[in-house]
Amino acid sequence: MTERTILITGCSSGIGLDAARGLRARGWRVFASCRAEADCARLRAEGFDSPQLDYADTASITRALAEVLEATGGRLDALYNNGAFAIPGAVEDLPTDALRALFEANVFGWHELTRQVIPVMRAQGHGRIVNCSSVLGLVPMPWRGAYVASKHALEGLTDVLRIEMADTPLRVILIEPGPVTSHIRRNSVPHFERWVNWRASPRAAQYEASLLKRLYAPPSKDRFELPASAVTRVLVHALEARRPKTRYYVTVPTHLMGTLRRLLPTRALDWIIARAR
Repeated sequence: MTERTILITGCSSGIGLDAARGLRARGWRVFASCRAEADCARLRAEGFDSPQLDYADTASITRALAEVLEATGGRLDALYNNGAFAIPGAVEDLPTDALRALFEANVFGWHELTRQVIPVMRAQGHGRIVNCSSVLGLVPMPWRGAYVASKHALEGLTDVLRIEMADTPLRVILIEPGPVTSHIRRNSVPHFERWVNWRASPRAAQYEASLLKRLYAPPSKDRFELPASAVTRVLVHALEARRPKTRYYVTVPTHLMGTLRRLLPTRALDWIIARAR
């Protein structure tokens, strides 16, 4: 049997790293990409193929995919788009350039890589493209407007791509985690400090009472938080099942919010979300 191959982005920690390790243990040849070369070097020392790939840099996307295809003889069975970052802050305090920077990495880079992979999968007659979204691709949450906007955009692009690819052998799948153990909150601090002038905001007191405590407090486990391995479990099904689902919810909040979004009027859902933050 030919070795199955997958390119995973955002493998420096969290969901991407667990996916890389989990799939390698199942016999996949994993190309575990990272934005920073130092993280790639660490993964290479662990035995992974690890091309450097920065979603905000088209040239690095093209180089990384070329490296993968050279190593596999031009084949790629699966792509798992995962790498992303957040810029916390009230929407009124987010400079538009901050949104542009975030969308470049969280949406446009995913789109660029996916477009480059599709011809490879078309030519070989099969392939699976799995996009890691979020519960915040289903519902909004205060202080997370930039990330919510990027995940809603990703959901829309993925849904349309799935429908358009229905006449091909390619399968397009969404995974929607809720609270999962990762470094995304810690990693968002530099972006917050770069872009958000919270002291000049009319919401300065709210920042001090809420968001700053969450960002700068010692790491703690959120209610209902699951380990990254919970995402890997559904990823395995998405990649290996004969008939994968079109979307996979992970964690209680994602299942709950997915249901409430269908059942409740918008005002009622807003009320619940405002008190759950």
